[in-house]
Amino acid sequence: MYRVLIADDDDGVREILRIQVERLGYTVLAEARNGREAVDLANLHHPDLAILDIRMPVMDGIDAANEILETAPCAVIFLTAYAEEDMIARAGESGAFYYLVKPFRSEELPPAITLSMARFHQYQEARRLLDKAKQDLADRKTIERAKGMLMQLHGLSEQDAFSRIHFAARSKNKTTVAIAEEVISTGSIPS
Repeated sequence: MYRVLIADDDDGVREILRIQVERLGYTVLAEARNGREAVDLANLHHPDLAILDIRMPVMDGIDAANEILETAPCAVIFLTAYAEEDMIARAGESGAFYYLVKPFRSEELPPAITLSMARFHQYQEARRLLDKAKQDLADRKTIERAKGMLMQLHGLSEQDAFSRIHFAARSKNKTTVAIAEEVISTGSIPS
């Protein structure tokens, strides 16, 4: 069951959305009248999905979505009464996972939710893989730097320098990166 945040400056639209979302068996956690309120409520409740009107007072839905994706990531569906090309492009750049033009039919909401949740999960996995690749690269650089220091300070071959780091990691039950960081800070293999 998804937990949903709804944000629209029109009370009637919020009510219709709430009824439709609840009929689908999902929980409406909160309702906002503007983008700033939507961001605050997303940070408080951490919804699975935010349905945001693009044009709202205080902060528009696109800026709200950008902030929500940074602070309380969730799937985002945009609503708008305007099908302007530049607005659609800006919405897409913000990380929107689906876009509905008002007035939308109730049968459009289930596939919008399903697709936006699937796209959000793909986005999360891609982001996780990117973060892992960045960390792996940083770790590799740390190990290479430590090997270089050992080679220079102690006249070791590259293989011997790595072997010493690796052996120290195993004997101290630490990661290779942790030992490499100690080598960098002290200039020698920790005893």
